[in-house]
Amino acid sequence: MIGFALCGSFCTVRPALREMERLKEKYEVQGIVSEAIYHTDTRFASARVILDEILHLTGRELICDIVGAEPLGPAAPLEALIICPCTGNTLAKMANGITDSCVTMAAKAHLRSNRPLVIALASNDALSANLRNIGTMLARKNVYFVPMKQDDPEKKPHSLVADFSLLPQTLEAALAGKQFQRLFQC
Repeated sequence: MIGFALCGSFCTVRPALREMERLKEKYEVQGIVSEAIYHTDTRFASARVILDEILHLTGRELICDIVGAEPLGPAAPLEALIICPCTGNTLAKMANGITDSCVTMAAKAHLRSNRPLVIALASNDALSANLRNIGTMLARKNVYFVPMKQDDPEKKPHSLVADFSLLPQTLEAALAGKQFQRLFQC
């Protein structure tokens, strides 16, 4: 089973859900949502619509709190955990060992099992405040990134967004213990 966690980069949730649907063709998927996804209605979609769509795609109850995420370690191991989209905030917390949310607890618990964590970043400050956190996570064992690029270099020069369409290839490489290349795209 693959864990698929979504964080509050609301403009990228729809593309993330399309990738969840693609992965569902090959894997059982366990949906995990951040507190922001669980509680926040936005111009992109209401929380209820997103949660219902994940429930429909996975056929499983969502993990949406720290207590539900903690067993994802050795007690209930996943083949891999994907965080897509992963916000800069969640990335910073993981890089600094902060476990105060459902998604960061899922990642911490999962990494205790020495299995792959795949990060599909979507961050407006990835090339500024969060750049060191990318480096920190790249240096960790069993952590892999979906290739990413600047989404709008003129208007958002510090922003990076993963190419979600490369999630399946990145997952396959991660399951084989390798980082899918090319990490940064032009």
